Amino acid sequence: MTTSGSERLPRPDLGRPLHFLAFGFGAGCSPRAPGTMGTLVAVALYLPLSHLSLPLYAAVVLSVILAGIPICGWSARHLGVHDHPGIVWDEIAGYLLTMLAAPPGLPWVMAGFVLFRLFDILKPWPIHWLDRRVGGGLGIMLDDVAAGLAAWGVLQVAALMINGH
Repeated sequence: MTTSGSERLPRPDLGRPLHFLAFGFGAGCSPRAPGTMGTLVAVALYLPLSHLSLPLYAAVVLSVILAGIPICGWSARHLGVHDHPGIVWDEIAGYLLTMLAAPPGLPWVMAGFVLFRLFDILKPWPIHWLDRRVGGGLGIMLDDVAAGLAAWGVLQVAALMINGH
């Protein structure tokens, strides 16, 4: 089922654990900018996770990405809307990926947020191509993972330029 801007989207039952997760613990139910709200949830999750060792943090990010495929796929199928805008688990995964090996500090947290949102919203190639060509839970996750990788690359280059490492 596809929707136009004038159609009312189905609401998730947040009492169902997979909807609760897919909708970013409820953040995706925001009437305005649900993707941004989901990314803010990701920031809140990142702050304590940033203290993990790099291998453990990478394992958490990989787990979030892999879990997102069935979580987002189930929620989309149940609601009858592929990539319902309220499904924001993919934004959570994308931001957490952006912040892999990021330098510590609030400026980097904010830079990662801005970079990820820019790549997620603008969807330059190949992100746009993935968004249009890959379906199901994998498709929902893949464009945000690609946006996260692009944002990660820019953030890492910026860190090298600024920190000189």
